[in-house]
Amino acid sequence: MKPPANSWFSSWRQWRKSPALARDKANTLLLLLAGLLVVLPHSSALPWWTSAACLVLMGWRTLLTVTGRRLPSLWILTPISVLLMAAAYLTYHTLLGREAGICMLALLLTCKLLEMHAKRDIFVIIFLSFFLLLTSFFNSQSIASAGWATLATLALLTALLSFQYTGLMPSLWQRIKLAMRILGMAIPLTVIAFFLFPRIQGPLWGLPGDANTGRSGLSNSMTPGNISKLVQSEEIAFRVKFSGALPPKSDLYWRGIVLNQFDGRTWSHTDETQAQADQDAAKDHNAAILNGEAVSQDIILEPSGQAWLFALDIPAAAPSKAGLLVKLNHQRELSSVTEINSRLRYSVVSHTSYRLQAQLSASDLQSSLYLPPNYNPKTRNYAASLKQGVSNPQQAIVAVLNLFRNENFSYTLEPPLLGTNSVDDFLFGSRAGFCEHYSSAFVVLMRAMGIPARVVTGYQGGSLNQIDNQLEVRQSDAHAWAEVWLNGRGWVRLDPTAAVAPERIQKNLGATQAASGLAGLIQLSMNQNSWLGSSLNGLRMRWNAANNSWNLWVLNYDQGKQFDLVRALGLEGFDWTQLSLIAFLLIGLAMAAMALPFMLNRPQVTPIDRLYLDLCQKMARKGFPRLPHEAPRTYSLRLQKLVPAPQYGALQSFILAYSAAKYGKTMGSDSALLKQLKVLFARCR
Repeated sequence: MKPPANSWFSSWRQWRKSPALARDKANTLLLLLAGLLVVLPHSSALPWWTSAACLVLMGWRTLLTVTGRRLPSLWILTPISVLLMAAAYLTYHTLLGREAGICMLALLLTCKLLEMHAKRDIFVIIFLSFFLLLTSFFNSQSIASAGWATLATLALLTALLSFQYTGLMPSLWQRIKLAMRILGMAIPLTVIAFFLFPRIQGPLWGLPGDANTGRSGLSNSMTPGNISKLVQSEEIAFRVKFSGALPPKSDLYWRGIVLNQFDGRTWSHTDETQAQADQDAAKDHNAAILNGEAVSQDIILEPSGQAWLFALDIPAAAPSKAGLLVKLNHQRELSSVTEINSRLRYSVVSHTSYRLQAQLSASDLQSSLYLPPNYNPKTRNYAASLKQGVSNPQQAIVAVLNLFRNENFSYTLEPPLLGTNSVDDFLFGSRAGFCEHYSSAFVVLMRAMGIPARVVTGYQGGSLNQIDNQLEVRQSDAHAWAEVWLNGRGWVRLDPTAAVAPERIQKNLGATQAASGLAGLIQLSMNQNSWLGSSLNGLRMRWNAANNSWNLWVLNYDQGKQFDLVRALGLEGFDWTQLSLIAFLLIGLAMAAMALPFMLNRPQVTPIDRLYLDLCQKMARKGFPRLPHEAPRTYSLRLQKLVPAPQYGALQSFILAYSAAKYGKTMGSDSALLKQLKVLFARCR
């Protein structure tokens, strides 16, 4: 059966047979491509339905363009827009805020693509795309994000230029080169503004309450499953540069949060009041005896939305950094007064050999032995039976570690769900878990046997980048271990996970988890013993080193570094108003330097042409302008019908002489011709 002539199939077939796209179609498809480059960076942060709706609407617009169909009417677009806005409100429960605002912008942009009826609509789409592209830096500010934004900007500029041409349009490559020149002209201005424009401490405008959502990192509590979810992320938590040799892998415990409260299922941190903090600072200033060699670390901490800082176990003192107040409490936790929502660089000194709180206060002793009643009865009974067979705390510790080491316990990222009595279910049921399961069960057994104990969370290990010689600690290195208090020795670190999976401590998490399927093939290819694995690992290190340099020199260029630059330039005596004027002056000089080549390369007007142009301007003021496409003789013939005969004779003589001098074969010199034209021009006056 032959399809009707006006069907979608016939339109598509006709488009396929056409030798080239029409000009407006090609420009519209270029604009759609630029819009796609703008929306794609947001796909990982937006809800799945938003990304799907944007792709469907853009695909619809593409189909309408290539088939030559009319755009949908407002009766169709209005219900679609209302439904999408309603879906955004149901998702975020607001239409304000960062995430909801970006979602709205993406939906409005794709809906506007279906309503391009005039040139101003094109400009609205392009400038809305520029704004949406800017918001992509809320999610990522890496080199890759900057490169993608540059590519999208180039596509938008090319689309904008394409819609400006009314006559003959250059090829696509010529338009791209022109857009690249425009971007190149903006680079000097960008560099000057980056270094000299006054940096205000904090954002230029108040960010909404959800501006720092989506951060990954350790929290103030630990429930079975928390860390196992976190370690599936390969995001970098912090980077470390050692002033000396790299400590052994078994010493790379990065102390974070001490969890001392237990409600039967969840471990949580005890928040101190200011009075308690001051009392602890005075009482426990010398509570830690530091032994061995000091290990100096220069740490670059990624933003986490938390107040915790990390250091090698244990830090000797709180790091000092201008503009940031960091506290070190008696539990040797480092914390900032404010949340860490931007990259932070600090230096800290640690000692891996120490004695912490050899004497414990009655309140600390009581809190480190507390177990909630009516929870985990099997574990309590088992601890009571173990206690009868030991004579001191050291033997109790060995007995519990032997339980994990010799019984059928396994280390896995996907343990079964646990019930209300989570420790009972783990010890006498599943016997499969991650570090939080083993540390939690170990501390509960210790407390049930009368030994003070607590859980400590942080990170363990890290991978050395051979390019910049920095240790990269990732979220996949998140870890939980235990501390027990022994009389005369203080708090002693013990890691129950090492009894079950020692390769987790000596190597890394990947050494304990056997991947299957496609993940297994990728893991096999990444094996450093193979040529491919070694090459890929080298590329990864170089990329991470480049990102680290980008973070240090670009993203971390803050007010303090700008002050250093101002001092280095000898401008410390100027205030911000004067510095702003200097910045604008330099920008003006840069613009003048960029405009000078264009002015020098401007086509020169000959004296003969200048006389003719002066005549055309004179006639235009009289009401007889020359049309852009008119040659001199054509213009003369038209003037013959408009200008009285006495005046036209002088005009005709001048124009004929100009045409002969300009286009004919003249026998005289240029100066003689110019002199003759000046005489005729004077008669025209």
